[in-house]
Formats: sequence, structure tokens, C-alpha cells
Amino acid sequence: MTVRYPAGVRPLVQGEGATKKKKGSPKLKVAAGNRGMDFEAAINEANAYYLEKDLCLVTKRPTPIRVVKVDYEHGPKIVQAFYETQSTTDYNGVYQGHYLDFEAKSTRSKTSFPFSNVPLQQIRHLQNVLQHGGWAFFLIHFALLGETYFVPASYLIERYLERKRASLTVEEIRKNGLIVPEGYRPRYDYLPVATGYFLK
Repeated sequence: MTVRYPAGVRPLVQGEGATKKKKGSPKLKVAAGNRGMDFEAAINEANAYYLEKDLCLVTKRPTPIRVVKVDYEHGPKIVQAFYETQSTTDYNGVYQGHYLDFEAKSTRSKTSFPFSNVPLQQIRHLQNVLQHGGWAFFLIHFALLGETYFVPASYLIERYLERKRASLTVEEIRKNGLIVPEGYRPRYDYLPVATGYFLK
């Protein structure tokens, strides 16, 4: 049987590269700017799954931009723009008549979640959501620990405004939050956790 390799790909000769192989499992490097994006992508996939199963409707809120310059030479193309206003939270939607609004955050810290990751306008926005009876919460992902938590916005806002410390420790989050199980599809199944908290 003849094996046809794609153009530019040659078969590996037996023994070739053996001296270059290192012991242990291979380590994949993820660019620092993509770590939070990976978590966000997983939440987006969870929302798509919930919609597919007709469980709820949650969408990612776009950040508004002001277009300054457009190039029409080869069709309209934005070449210069800036963020018009600071964003509120990442996600909002509706579940069985309940409005929900939340922020998804990822951190590389193994010990705490810094409040510097949460701008004041997000705190103010979630306060308004709670005041009007909506479900407001944070999904906090500790990338190096492989742990993701549902944290009620009411708890995080209270600690944020106290300003006794610059962060929440992992222990505090474990005690006052709820673990979001990690699986296959969706990877982070946060909806049952939120439902269990708000409808308890």
C-alpha cells in the first residue's frame, strides 16, 4: 500500500529525531493574552450548547466602538476606531423568565483573585442588576489550579467595596462560591450551579 503525504511533508524515518526527544510529557505554551480568551471561548461554547438544547439564551455583550476612519478602496474596511465607552459585563441573557448578567474572569494566580481585575463600572452595573431582581454573578477561573467557581456578585461586591484587601483568597472563594464542574460538553456547565444558587 502506498502512503501519499501532503505536499511539503516527508515521512519520519525510523530513529530520526530520537536524540531530540525529551523525557516527560510535552508542555504546550499558551500566549499570555490568550489565557483569558480560552476561558471566554469555553463560556461561549457553553452558551451555544444551552441555546441548542433550548435551555436559555445568553449572549456575549459587544464592546461599543466609535469608528474614526474607513477605507473604501477595496470595500468598506475599518482602519481606525476606539472604544466609545467602558464595557459593563461580558454576558447577559434570560433563563425561564429570569434575567441574568455575569462576568467571566480568568487568573494565573494560585492563591487569590485580585480586585484589580474588576473595574468599578462592572461593580456598579451588577449592583443595579441585583437591585432590579436579576441574577448577577462572576465565573472565576483559576487557570493554574484547574478550578472554576461561581461567585455571587453580592458577595464579591461587598468585599470589593470594603477594600480591606486587594484580593479575594482562593480559600474565601471556595468557602463562599460554588465549584463549576468541568466536563466535555459544555466544558463549564455553569447554568445548573447558578440555578441551584438563585432558586434554592
